[in-house]
Amino acid sequence: MWFLSLICYLALMAQVIFITISIAAGLYYLAELVEEYTSYAKKVIWWMNASVTVLYVLLWLLESFPHTLIICGILAQIAHFVILSSFPVVAVASPALILSVILVFVNHYLAFSYFASTYHPFSEVIAYFTLYLWLVPFALFVSLSANDNVLPTIAERTDADVVSNYLSKRSKKYGLLTFFNYAKESLLPIRVKKGF
Repeated sequence: MWFLSLICYLALMAQVIFITISIAAGLYYLAELVEEYTSYAKKVIWWMNASVTVLYVLLWLLESFPHTLIICGILAQIAHFVILSSFPVVAVASPALILSVILVFVNHYLAFSYFASTYHPFSEVIAYFTLYLWLVPFALFVSLSANDNVLPTIAERTDADVVSNYLSKRSKKYGLLTFFNYAKESLLPIRVKKGF
C-alpha cells in the first residue's frame, strides 16, 4: 500500500512541475503580446477594470456583502484607473501604484475575514477572488514589461538629451519579460544547428 502512495506523491510533483511550466509559458506569451500591442492592452485592461467596477456595484445592489469590502474594492479599481492614465509608463514609486498594492492586501484581508465568518460554496469564493481581486492586478502585473520598450521623454531626466537618456536606460531593463528572457537563456539548453 505504501508503494502506491509514493507513486501518487511522485505523480503530484510531476503535475505541479508541468502546471508551473505551463503558467510560465503563458505569462511569457502574454508579456510578449502586451509589449507588442500596448494600446490594445491598455484598452483591454481599461474594459476589464470598468467591468469589475460594475460587478462591485452589482454585488452591492444584489448581495449582502459588507460595505467596507465593496468600498475598498471600488477604491482599488479607481487606483487602477489612475495607473492606466499613464500606461504603459508605470513608475514603481508612484502613489497610485503604492495605493493599489496596499488596497490589494487590504481587499484580500477583508475577503478572507468575510468568507471565514460566512459560509459560501467554494465555487463562489474562487469566483469572487478571481474576478474581483485577481483579474485587474494580474493584468497590470503582466503589463509592467511594456514599460521597458517605451521611448524616453525629456521629462524623465533633465540633465541629458533624449538620445543619451535612451541609450543610458537601454541597458537597465527590469520587467517581467526581461526576467523570462533571462530564465530562458540561463535555464533552457541552446539548440545548435549543424551545418552539414
